[in-house]
Amino acid sequence: MASFTSLGFLFRFLPIFLIVYYFVPSKFKNLVALLGSLVFYSLGEPIFVFLLIFLSLVNFFIANASCRAKKSTSKKKNRPKIYLILVILLDLISLVTFKVLIAAGFNVLLPLGLSFYTFKMLSYQIDVYRGTIKEGPPILEVITYFCIFPQVAEGPIMRFREGDFFDEKKITLLNIENGLRYFIPGLAMKVLLADRIGILWNDLGMYGYESISTPLAWLGAFAYSFELYFDFWGYSLMASGLMVAMGYEFIENFNHPYASNSISEFYRRWHITLGSFFRDYVYFPLGGSRTSKPKMVLNLSLVWILTGIWHGNSLNFILWGVILGLFIILEKLFYGEFLKKNRIIGNIYVLILIPLSWVVFAISDFPKMGTYFSRLFPFFTTAQVVDQGDIFTYLGDYWYLIIAAVLLCIPKITDLFRKYKDTVAVKILLVLLFWYSVYFCTISEGNPFMYLNF
Repeated sequence: MASFTSLGFLFRFLPIFLIVYYFVPSKFKNLVALLGSLVFYSLGEPIFVFLLIFLSLVNFFIANASCRAKKSTSKKKNRPKIYLILVILLDLISLVTFKVLIAAGFNVLLPLGLSFYTFKMLSYQIDVYRGTIKEGPPILEVITYFCIFPQVAEGPIMRFREGDFFDEKKITLLNIENGLRYFIPGLAMKVLLADRIGILWNDLGMYGYESISTPLAWLGAFAYSFELYFDFWGYSLMASGLMVAMGYEFIENFNHPYASNSISEFYRRWHITLGSFFRDYVYFPLGGSRTSKPKMVLNLSLVWILTGIWHGNSLNFILWGVILGLFIILEKLFYGEFLKKNRIIGNIYVLILIPLSWVVFAISDFPKMGTYFSRLFPFFTTAQVVDQGDIFTYLGDYWYLIIAAVLLCIPKITDLFRKYKDTVAVKILLVLLFWYSVYFCTISEGNPFMYLNF
């Protein structure tokens, strides 16, 4: 049941949790949030909840030991660094072990949200070491931060200081209403757009890439781009909406990446909290861009190889990271300024390259990937397609979803929603959208969010 789109979550867990959370005194809200989060997690993965608890406790006690060591005599001045190295090794070993076992073909599951809550733990440890978190916070606040259920499965990767876990949350019905204004559009993006458009992409794989026409191959690449975008943006809106309903600030994880005019800008707008993690904890400590060009190239290469590894266990993810890193390096060194000055050209460049990169991301079998690219660029192959009109069949079935997806990629469309979100008309629209989404949840029960696999 550890899915925001399951009926059990929507009509059992969430209402009960919000009622209890709303009515308990402020000083007990963190406790309710923690207990509710552990229940949520254990309903999805009852075994791996113990791994989550174990890593949370270890990270708390090591961070507190580091805080105490900083206040101690000079004999212990090196201990915070030792503690940091030890806990980073522990967290990364936990993450890497499962990814390696899966890559090696062992029949094991990747614990729900391991990639996400591990990065929250790493950011917490580094912030404690740097002194950004100056005092050792109480155990309840820290464990709640690690485990809080809206973010435990797929993020966003919130920093501890962004959550104000020290403050007693005094929520009102307005908090819940504001949270639902994010949650419902996110739900609709997932079940009405991502899941429906995803059927097109799945069909192409089922029928065989060698049999599709070039126009359909390009439509498929865009379809997968939309599926991934609205699946993950939808989750992020739902997660952040739940956090708003619980009295926290909204955490933005996407900012219209398809309106970008460079690959660099795209990934500043896409999965913002992951990008900021690699920027603040890897890229900047290595020297960032304020160093020699060879060192900058090395820094960017490392960041994007790590980004690829974080996303998955197969070689196509590393290739995906390398390709994106290469284009970002080329933009830094050669034509980035040109793209900034010529936004239309830059946006066309993004809208061509990003869907192509998602094909590499999506297809782990390299021969099949090669076949798909041969359909995208048919002048590299002599293979013939039986049905040259297949594009019209699929456009006939999916045209309205494609149009809706394109419109939602335009910033001004969501600006209109923000402008009129408090009007009665928009509230009625949200109610209708919720129940229409629930209907689709009933016929697609068990369709997981895509980033649960990462």
